[in-house]
Amino acid sequence: MEVTNELVDKLAHLSRLSFTEEEKPAIKSDLQHMIVFVEKLKEVDTTGVEPLLHMGDAVNVLREDEIRGSISREEALLNAPIKDEQFFMVPKVIKK
Repeated sequence: MEVTNELVDKLAHLSRLSFTEEEKPAIKSDLQHMIVFVEKLKEVDTTGVEPLLHMGDAVNVLREDEIRGSISREEALLNAPIKDEQFFMVPKVIKK
């Protein structure tokens, strides 16, 4: 695949970038190097290789759920600037 000025302009438009005329030769060279690299990867024989779903063998590395204590409603409302007996009070944001 040949990288042309038109291709660089099209890619720049699609990616919402703008390049000066001085930058375009470097961009063209970089794109051409990337295309050569991808073409080289096509030469690798991948028959019998299963596609990867995850990079590692770990299935779930999350911690176990554990029940912890929480603060009471009264403690939660202590620092509220505006409150009533049970709830935080906030300014109305939807007008009808």
